[in-house]
Amino acid sequence: MIKRLVNAGGLPSADLEDWGKVAVPIGEPVAQLRGTSPTEKGKEPDFGIWECSPGKWQRQIKNAEFAHFVAGRCTFHAENGQVIDISAGDALYFPANSMGVWEIHETVRKTYILLP
Repeated sequence: MIKRLVNAGGLPSADLEDWGKVAVPIGEPVAQLRGTSPTEKGKEPDFGIWECSPGKWQRQIKNAEFAHFVAGRCTFHAENGQVIDISAGDALYFPANSMGVWEIHETVRKTYILLP
């Protein structure tokens, strides 16, 4: 069955699920996550909408990921030294095991798919 996310950039934050605080924050403020995913966990690749409030934290996702940012501004500091400034309209591919630090300057929202 084809699954669809409607109005990913315009959906009110209040309509997203509260996913709690980031797992490994670095200082204050501690970033808060919200999102939605129409996938059945463990049965298909995870995709959805992800939103994060300002803060700095360690990326913990080991899967490869494709993401399209639809709102906000942030910087990703990769462990290999690469620094990527990201803003609405940017699309990124993270290879598997891409570790580093997220620095969210203004609340960001992206659509994403995690690959096996």
